[in-house]
Amino acid sequence: MKLLLSNDDGVMAPGLNTLYSELKSSYDATVVAPLEERSTTGHSLSLDRPLRIEKIDENIFGCSGFPGDCVLLGITHLLNEQRPDVVISGINRGANLGQDLYYSGTIGAAREAVFHHIPGIAVSLVMTSLQDKHHYDSAAKFIAFCLSHDLHLKIPKYTLININVPDMPLEKIKGCKLTEIGFRQYSEDVFVRKDARDRDYFWIAGKYMGFRNNVKSDCHAVENDYISLTPHGLIDGLDNDYSELQNIIEKLNDKYFT
Repeated sequence: MKLLLSNDDGVMAPGLNTLYSELKSSYDATVVAPLEERSTTGHSLSLDRPLRIEKIDENIFGCSGFPGDCVLLGITHLLNEQRPDVVISGINRGANLGQDLYYSGTIGAAREAVFHHIPGIAVSLVMTSLQDKHHYDSAAKFIAFCLSHDLHLKIPKYTLININVPDMPLEKIKGCKLTEIGFRQYSEDVFVRKDARDRDYFWIAGKYMGFRNNVKSDCHAVENDYISLTPHGLIDGLDNDYSELQNIIEKLNDKYFT
């Protein structure tokens, strides 16, 4: 199976490299990711400037554009002779829970794949501190479990899967759940400062203030030490059936989390 891996934290990010290291021995994996960090850039495409691709190592490429550009060029240029079977974006440094997915470059990369009729999976590690040791390996191993059980083949048309993994050893995670998109609350602070020429500039600096208590949400699952798998439909009006996804999740729980 041929995989295309990308992210929004940059081609050198530890999450992406952990994911690639986990998958490259079992799959034909190629990395195309931004040459610099592109977090919170959503689904941007570079239509007003040229793009460049730099070979970093065997099967690892950096792109001067956004995550969406990386996937687009990966599919239509670097892998155009054999399109990838799955596109996986991540492992993101931090959560992509609730409505935050609309800002996320990680999600944008997975969404671009779905627009090209390729299964798209986004995966993030939910950190509570940037200083602690992080368990990217837990998220990488879980993605390997999902692929080995053909989860990508059960994703409905025009839908991506957004996965959030608690930042803890895999053996401490309670299991995985099929979840809904939750809602995270922020203080929405904007700070005004003056530059050296006495002109105003602004910092968007809202603080996270918790989530709405929906027990079916991705936020609630991760808060309680479960991995959340959240289908995100891209076309309104589709009556998607997630029963096959639920069956795979039950198999994953039985095999890896009991």
